[in-house]
Amino acid sequence: MPKISVEVPAELLTDLDDHVGEDGKFVNRSEAIRASVRKTLDLLDEIDQRHGRVENEH
Repeated sequence: MPKISVEVPAELLTDLDDHVGEDGKFVNRSEAIRASVRKTLDLLDEIDQRHGRVENEH
């Protein structure tokens, strides 16, 4: 899996960390960031479909 480096504002990282750990939704920051990226891409795909920019795969 490729690795990337990215600068993240402290307030976003603090918000993200609220969802990471033993009592959180995600095991670690990497998992949380991957899930967030995937969700964002899915939403962008939906927007593109509604605007006719891509064909439906169904």
